[in-house]
Amino acid sequence: MCGRFALTATPDRAAAFLGLPKLEDFPPRYNIAPTQPVLMAIAGLPRAPGSKLPDSNLLDRQPMLVRWGLIPAWVKDTREFPLLFNARSEGAAEKASFRAAMRHRRALVPASGFYEWRQTGGKRGQPYWVRPKHGGLVAFAGLIETYAEPGGSEMDTGAILTVNANADIAHIHDRMPVVIDPQDFARWLDCRTLEPRDVAELLRPAQLDFFEAVPVSDLVNKVANTGPEIQERGMVGPEPEKARHRKPGADDSQMSLFQQ
Repeated sequence: MCGRFALTATPDRAAAFLGLPKLEDFPPRYNIAPTQPVLMAIAGLPRAPGSKLPDSNLLDRQPMLVRWGLIPAWVKDTREFPLLFNARSEGAAEKASFRAAMRHRRALVPASGFYEWRQTGGKRGQPYWVRPKHGGLVAFAGLIETYAEPGGSEMDTGAILTVNANADIAHIHDRMPVVIDPQDFARWLDCRTLEPRDVAELLRPAQLDFFEAVPVSDLVNKVANTGPEIQERGMVGPEPEKARHRKPGADDSQMSLFQQ
C-alpha cells in the first residue's frame, strides 16, 4: 500500500537520481496525497547522437506531472469509478484497468519515503514514516494513463504499484510500494522492447533492512498538514489485539485513506 508519501529532495537531486534533464524548481513536499500532482519519469525519445547518458540508458527520460489516481482510457463516468492510486502488482498486466499502462506507460515515481498506518480494530492506528535506512531517494514503480475527458481535454493520471510487504513492514501493513533499483531503471522504463513479462521479476518487495519505520504523530492524517513536523518521531500506541478480518484478495490501497 502507498497512500501518502513525501519528496523532500531538491529538484537537482531528484533529476540526477532519475537521469532527467534539469527540473523546474519545486518546494519540499512532506505529505503527498491521492488526487494531487506527482512527479513521474518516463522513457522518452531515442537518445540523441553525442548524448552524455551512460550506455545502459537506451532512451532519454522525460519528467511528467501526473494526477495521482489512475483513470483508464475506457472509463465513461469518473464519478462512478474508484480512485486507483495503487495497483496490485500481482495480475496488473492482465487487469483491464492497468493492462495498457503496464505495456506502454511504465514510470518511476521519486520519493524520500512513504507513510503507513498500523491497523487497529479496523481503524487507522499508529502512523509510521517509512524511509530508506541510509537516506537518499527511492523510485517507486509507477503507471501512467492519459484520460480524455468528455469535453475533449486530456489529463495524465497515474498509480503506484504495490507488492506483499517484507518482514520490515509486515507488522504495520501487509502491502508496500514496489521499489525499482537504480540499475533496473532502464529496463523498467523500456516499453518499446520489453513487455510486462520481461520485467515481472522487478515487482518484488524491497530487500530487508532497506527501509526503517519511524513512528510519527497523527498530524500526517490530515492532508492540510504539509510541514516537516509531520515526520518528527511520535508516540507508539499499543499493538492491536488481533488483526482485523479481511476478505480474500482485499486490498486496503483503494479509498481507505480518505477517512480523515
